[in-house]
Amino acid sequence: MASASVKDVAALAQVSVGTVSNVLNRPDIVSPETVERVHLAMEKLSYVRNEAARQLRLGHSQAIGLISLSGANPFFTDVAVAAENAASEAGYEVIVGNSNERSEREAGYLNLFEELRVRGVLLAPVGDVAPRLRRMRDRDIPIVLVDRESTDSSFSSVSVDDVAGGALAAQHLIDTGRTRLLFAGGPAAIQQVSDRLAGARSVVDQHPGVTLEVVFGDALTVLEGRRIGQAVADRAAADRPDAVFAANDLLAIGLLQSLLIDGKLAVPDEIALVGYDDILFAGASVVPLTSVRQPSHLIGETAVQILLEEADDRSLEPRHIRYQPELVVRASTTPR
Repeated sequence: MASASVKDVAALAQVSVGTVSNVLNRPDIVSPETVERVHLAMEKLSYVRNEAARQLRLGHSQAIGLISLSGANPFFTDVAVAAENAASEAGYEVIVGNSNERSEREAGYLNLFEELRVRGVLLAPVGDVAPRLRRMRDRDIPIVLVDRESTDSSFSSVSVDDVAGGALAAQHLIDTGRTRLLFAGGPAAIQQVSDRLAGARSVVDQHPGVTLEVVFGDALTVLEGRRIGQAVADRAAADRPDAVFAANDLLAIGLLQSLLIDGKLAVPDEIALVGYDDILFAGASVVPLTSVRQPSHLIGETAVQILLEEADDRSLEPRHIRYQPELVVRASTTPR
């Protein structure tokens, strides 16, 4: 059986083809009674909109692509939810992809979004993909970086000052009397990880007698945190750090599990612990976790706003919004 057409819908609803088009694209200019009659006709005929044809007419779809650095990290989930809400208010849908910190998956999603003719792309990049993004922009697909600034400032970005966040974490640990700090990071190629480490180092360098050990993990996950935590717990007491700054909360929660449960070490009495992102689980962990908070919802909303403004006006210069982080102190770092 052939698919129903716009003409079929118009005939059944007893309206013009132009009215059906307005119901599909500009329902605000059609009376509610007519909108309801057209929708009933579509339902009876099982009408499915030809989105591909619509994209060819407009040159783009009514979708925004979002590539998350880690779908397992609730921080990026919060960013995506905020972006979806902001996009929906503007009449757009968000298609979310997860690179899982892998450049080949990131490239695959960029190719897909380009094929789908999305209105624009929000990207939390794994590495430096500026040449690829410039090609997309040349094809009228704007890009806004999320939780990261571009190396050459040629793309708009919405991020947090991670160097300042790392400094906040290290200074807090030192203020609580800790002197043997360990930074537990994910892949060093991730800019957010290196920025947080740089901030911690800048503070440690100002305090004679305070040391900073660095351990890079393979991922920013609970499992990797458990592995690092087990290695720390297995050390002799004299060789252990007295504080750990984890590059994100998932790592910190894994560390807490290994130190407290497997290693039977007292947190914070023997080892203090700070995470990053302030996800919901940070405050609900067995020892409530001190964390550096990022304004995830504000990041998502602002990124969509900038993206749609650039989609409507390609002459706009790149903008760089950088929010300041906030330290949220909980029981994992009480003073000695």
